[in-house]
Amino acid sequence: MKKNFKPEDELLFLALGGSGEIGMNVNLYGCNGKWLMVDLGMTFSGNEYPGVDLVFADLEFIEERSEDLLGIVLTHAHEDHIGAVPYFAADLGVPLYATPFTAELVRRKLEEAGLLGEVELNIIEGADSFGIGPFDISYIPLAHSIAEGNGLLIDTPYGRIFHTGDWKLDEEPIIGEPTSEEDLIEIGDEGVLAMVCDSTNVFNPNSSGSEGAVFKGLMEEVGKHTGKRILVTTFASNVARLQTLGEVAKAHGRQVCVAGRSLDRILDVSQSNGYLLDFPDPVDFDQAMGLPRGEVMIIATGGQGEPRAALSRIAESNHRLELVRGDVVLFSSRQIPGNEISIGNIQNKLADRGIVMVTDRQSEIHVSGHPGRPELEAMYEWIRPEILVPVHGEIRHMREQIRVGQEAGIPENVFQKNGDIIRLAPGKPSKLTEVRSGRLVLDGDIIVPADGDSIVMRRRIAYNGAVVVAIGNKGQITIESLGLPLDEDYDDFVSEAKADISNALRRLKGKAKQDRREVSEAARLATRRAVQRWTGKKPQVRVIMTES
Repeated sequence: MKKNFKPEDELLFLALGGSGEIGMNVNLYGCNGKWLMVDLGMTFSGNEYPGVDLVFADLEFIEERSEDLLGIVLTHAHEDHIGAVPYFAADLGVPLYATPFTAELVRRKLEEAGLLGEVELNIIEGADSFGIGPFDISYIPLAHSIAEGNGLLIDTPYGRIFHTGDWKLDEEPIIGEPTSEEDLIEIGDEGVLAMVCDSTNVFNPNSSGSEGAVFKGLMEEVGKHTGKRILVTTFASNVARLQTLGEVAKAHGRQVCVAGRSLDRILDVSQSNGYLLDFPDPVDFDQAMGLPRGEVMIIATGGQGEPRAALSRIAESNHRLELVRGDVVLFSSRQIPGNEISIGNIQNKLADRGIVMVTDRQSEIHVSGHPGRPELEAMYEWIRPEILVPVHGEIRHMREQIRVGQEAGIPENVFQKNGDIIRLAPGKPSKLTEVRSGRLVLDGDIIVPADGDSIVMRRRIAYNGAVVVAIGNKGQITIESLGLPLDEDYDDFVSEAKADISNALRRLKGKAKQDRREVSEAARLATRRAVQRWTGKKPQVRVIMTES
């Protein structure tokens, strides 16, 4: 792909993140020489990146073409859709567009990053449509597990796109008014070239469920635990769930105590945007601990096992809020894949202290924010796209949605991955080429390639340990190891490794004896063989040539 590549008289789609993984959503539409970005998200790191918290899509492709990028439209305020904004928006140098709730959370992120005056943030009210170059855009309110979840209707000279964002169908959403079935059918009647659609929950044969059902489930579950202190952990961004918890607490005569900065922020932003206005005034930690056990409900972050979140600290008795034997923790959230071990660790700590736990497997206290198969099939029937483009899923999710779309009779079903440039129109949809689409990580305060030398080296050290060998100008050898399982054998290993290194250096001939690179490599290989002989591991070995 040439650096000056521009979309021609055509409509293109390119995912740089979120296609082949869940999270880190970054989508691009190209038309008449210009690009439009939809969402700029990130994901949280797992064990594959030691010492790293945040992971981003590599935006090299669009950074090299930033003069052709017109703007960034944000569908909703989950981190996997807006989390990368404070790290990249200023460099991209284009306006942001968002509905009020999302815009306020983005504004605060920009303010924290000291970028508030550097990035243009446009607030789009209600059903207002707006134009950005060849793209005419309208927000389509859809139910999701956050306030102001939206799809996008994107009109172009080559056809109309229905970009779903994250969505579900919910007859009792608690918060907000999703677009009706009749309105969605009308959109389909007007013609849709392509539907770019959330794949997350495609393997669920049932509908995702309603927030109204969760209201009833939580009301019933809390009523079972009279006289017990109750802690509910849920996603902070789920404003509808917070509304439910406030009403449940009031119905059962419980004061609410909120634990977690993200919850405090969401409550503040929600109320400033007209949501949660009747949420009970929270009591502080000291007041909560002074109330009779059956008269308080704690709402806390940490249901995904985050080590610094409130629930983890409470489980470790390292928080001003306390639970004791017989108290109850309700997990009003699902396990995000990859978090099973950390969640299990917290649950084991709670169980060891005799604390009762209830999850969505035992009681209807959580529903997904993503569409199950019946919801996908209903949306296909209403929108009737000519082309289905699955996104927001791992490979297996997107492949399965292709199959569901084919069964539903959608004429064209396009499988694509991050980096695939797809021509949607004119003509039959087809893949034009592939472009770079790697990952970046926030390592300390620096953004670096996920496959760069520093991260690769750290991962190798984490698995196999490290050895540093210092060789003096008179041949003296010093060895220090990190993370090797030698323990009481360490001194014997060092003696043997020094002998191996000395023998390797003696075997060098001619000019090699004076070549620092040859000496260093001979010592490195001898050390590595010695470690492998003693431990079975292949550590990273660094050789330092000293002057003393």
